[in-house]
Amino acid sequence: MNISRIVDANFNRAAEGLRVLEEISRFILDDFELTEKLKIARHQICKLQDNNYSDLLCSRDSVSDVGLKVENPSSKNGVLDVFRANIKRVQQALRVLQEYGKDTSEIESLRYLSYEIEKDLWNNLVGYDKQKRLDSCKLYLVTNSDMFENETVFFNVIESAIEGGVDIVQLREKNAQACEIVEKSLKLRKLTKEKGVLFIVNDRVDIAKIVDADGVHLGQSDISLDDARKVLSPEKIIGISTHTIEDAKKAMFQKADYIGVGPVFETPTKPGRKSCSLEYLQWAVENVAIPFFAIGGINLD
Repeated sequence: MNISRIVDANFNRAAEGLRVLEEISRFILDDFELTEKLKIARHQICKLQDNNYSDLLCSRDSVSDVGLKVENPSSKNGVLDVFRANIKRVQQALRVLQEYGKDTSEIESLRYLSYEIEKDLWNNLVGYDKQKRLDSCKLYLVTNSDMFENETVFFNVIESAIEGGVDIVQLREKNAQACEIVEKSLKLRKLTKEKGVLFIVNDRVDIAKIVDADGVHLGQSDISLDDARKVLSPEKIIGISTHTIEDAKKAMFQKADYIGVGPVFETPTKPGRKSCSLEYLQWAVENVAIPFFAIGGINLD
């Protein structure tokens, strides 16, 4: 009887997890191939369960299940967390079914299929999640602590900017030592998480990884986007500064997550660099297929 309860619980767990993943693939990603794979796998599980349906149902005892009193300490924040929880739920359930079942060849095939689906679904979801987060961002703040009298004022201004509507904060410290940048980054990582805005580190891919920033912003003379991808995990955002149409086309080809378009006007943070004009910005509006932000010399006027 106890073995039947284990089998029953894990058939249900596997089918429920597959249904959640199927809905993600179907309604969020609009991916026919993955949706079909998940649906077929779910039906296979349900068919195997139906073969012993009466015995499994008789063994079920949800009322006195001691596991119901065990609290789940984890929480989910967004579709990536939902995906991770449910793909692991499916894989763990299939492993239990394989351990306790009699004819387990079909279960084993489904378990290995789940590893393949996990990789494909994750790669697609990461791109979707980054696009969704960036699409909702309208105002991007690039910092420069040199212009403030002390660090306290610097962080107070950033916090006020976030409260005023900034969606992304980029820490850009061209004159600071690495240890100073790490220290500032850790404080900004904490602040931006509390406020629910994105945090990007300028240039320093290593520091972005150390402080678990949301991503990194690269200039035209920094390391390549491909090299940055080798350091950062796939869910991290990589943005690129662009100054010409050719720069923008190259960034899109390399699959940058967003680009900066500018400087639209001359700016003291880029001494000697001429404005790229509103013509480039207009071209970006009409042709750039990824999120982009106009930058450089932009003020209330």
